Amino acid sequence: MDIPKVRLGRTELYVTKTSFGALPVQRIGHEAARKLLRRAYESGINYFDTANMYTDSEEKIGEALHDVRQNIVISTKSGGKDKKTVREHIELSLRRMQTDYIDLFQFHNPAELPDPEDPDGPFGITNHRLGVAQAAIASGNFETLQFPFCYLCTEKDLQLLRACEAADMGFIAMKGLSGGMLSNAAACYAFMQQHPNVVPIWGIQHEWELDQWLKLTEENQQMTPELAAVIEKDRKELAHNFCRSCGYCLPCAAGINIPQAARMAMLLRRSPYRPYMTEQWYAEMHKIEGCLHCDACKSRCPYGLDTPNLLQEMLKDYDAFYALHHND
Repeated sequence: MDIPKVRLGRTELYVTKTSFGALPVQRIGHEAARKLLRRAYESGINYFDTANMYTDSEEKIGEALHDVRQNIVISTKSGGKDKKTVREHIELSLRRMQTDYIDLFQFHNPAELPDPEDPDGPFGITNHRLGVAQAAIASGNFETLQFPFCYLCTEKDLQLLRACEAADMGFIAMKGLSGGMLSNAAACYAFMQQHPNVVPIWGIQHEWELDQWLKLTEENQQMTPELAAVIEKDRKELAHNFCRSCGYCLPCAAGINIPQAARMAMLLRRSPYRPYMTEQWYAEMHKIEGCLHCDACKSRCPYGLDTPNLLQEMLKDYDAFYALHHND
C-alpha cells in the first residue's frame, strides 16, 4: 500500500501518516512481535516509534526490521536526566535495534526543558506537560514534539499544534485513542486526517489493530456527520475531569493503581465491565480508602487533575455500580 507521507518538520524525514507506536509490542512474544512489525512494514508503514524504557520493544524492532533498516524511520527516547545516562541509553538502543544510527532521538517526558548540548543529529522531545511543550517550541532547540493528541484535545492543544507548524517542528501525536477510552477507530482516524501535519503513532499489539488502521488508510477515511456526532458525544462525556492513564502519578505510597482507578467510571461503562467485578478489583479499588492525601499524584499530574478527590469520586461510583452488577 502506498501510504501518504508527512514531512516531519525540519528534520526533512518523510514518514507515513499511519505510523506504528511500538510500546504495546513489549506485551507479546518475540515471534508474534516480529510477524506484526514485519507485516506493518510490508504493508507500507515506514515509521516506528519506541523508547529505551519499553522493555524489549527496541529488541523486537531490531529482530524484525534490521535487514530493511535503510527503508524505515525509527525514533526512540531516553528518560535519562544527565548526559552520561542518555549516551548509555543511546548506545543500548543501537545494540538492541541492530543499527548504527537513530533517525530521531527524543528526550522522554522531562519535567523541565533539557539542554541539548550540541547533539549530533535531529532530536526531539516528548511531553505530557503543556508548559514544557510550549517552552520546547519557544526554545528553537527541538525539531519535533511528541504530545498527547486526539479528538478530546483542548484549544490549548490546538494552539500547541499551530505553534509547531509556525516553528517548522514535526508534531507526533501519541495517545490517539486517549489511553483506550476512545473505541471508534474511524472517528479517531478521521480526526487526524483533518490535521495534515500531524503524525499519529497508533499503539499496536494485535493483528486486528494493525488491520483496522490499514483498512482506514486504504479507504482514506474522512470525517462524516456520523463520525462527528460520535466525537461530539465523547467530548461531552470525557473532555473535562478525565484521567488519560499516562501513569506519571505513580508510584503511589498507598499502592493504589491510579491510572486505572482514576478512570474506573468510564471503564465500567465504555468497555466490558465484568472483569472489574472480581474480588481482586474490588480490593484494588478499596485501596483508595487508604489514600494518604500526600498529594504526590496531584503534583505529578501533567493535566492538572485533583487526583485524590477524583479517586474518591471513582470509589463512590464503583461501589454503587458493584452493588448493582457484581452478581450479574
